[in-house]
Amino acid sequence: MSQYAHPEVLVDTQWLLENLNNPQVRIVEVDTSPQLYKDAHIPGAVFWNIFTDLLLPNLRINFDPEVMAKLLSRSGINDDTTIVAYGSYPGTGAWIFWLLQVFGHRNVLVLNGGHQKWMAENLPVATGLSDFPPSEYFISEIDTEKRIFLEEVQASIGNPNRVMLDVRSLAEYRGEFFLTQPPREGERAGHIPGALHVEYLLTLNEDGTFKSFAELQALYASQGITPDKEIIPYCAIGGRSGYTWFVLKYLLGYPNVRNYDGSWNEWSRIPDIAIETLY
Repeated sequence: MSQYAHPEVLVDTQWLLENLNNPQVRIVEVDTSPQLYKDAHIPGAVFWNIFTDLLLPNLRINFDPEVMAKLLSRSGINDDTTIVAYGSYPGTGAWIFWLLQVFGHRNVLVLNGGHQKWMAENLPVATGLSDFPPSEYFISEIDTEKRIFLEEVQASIGNPNRVMLDVRSLAEYRGEFFLTQPPREGERAGHIPGALHVEYLLTLNEDGTFKSFAELQALYASQGITPDKEIIPYCAIGGRSGYTWFVLKYLLGYPNVRNYDGSWNEWSRIPDIAIETLY
């Protein structure tokens, strides 16, 4: 992992195994199924539910500082706690890294390989719920520099110095498939005009770990996604694009990356806004 621009933000399963009882470390599993978590999770991991803890009913990310502060407090996390994030969905930990950076929590690590790697190595698991005494956590402000909003995205179309990067599946990009089936009210299919496409899963090995620096560099450069431009990733609801922000910024060292977390969930519902399809 030392080849990455910032290898210090990644930990492997061995490191985590050695730090399971470290009082300065809080492990966070982020997923959609409480039952899967209860059946088998990394010992000491607390559970964050994607739908009820992190998203609003309209599937937008909840950026209310009070809501996030309560979640961190419930998890027994202080402002100097080191959070290790993972999940069963590929790349979940990297999305949480981006999200917590937005809320100003700096000590965040990503478990390379996540739940998949931990289970494949037959490492210890726990059942039931992990519970810690609540803390007092306060969030003073949100870092909006890691985000880009609708008006600026619209103004970026056709700008040769900016790259709109669609990281969804090819079927979503082409306009043949929606993340939610059936599509939610008002949602249209396709992609932002001029957006390039590199599915986020292409950055991962079969065991769920990140591909090497050289492989990632070649993947993006082959599509004209280079560090001399500002890169604006988007997906359906901002999670996969938050993951891609992490890969570009922290693994490859791209200097200018902002996540369009409104993503297709926002763009596709705006009447008369331009879209492209490939079928």
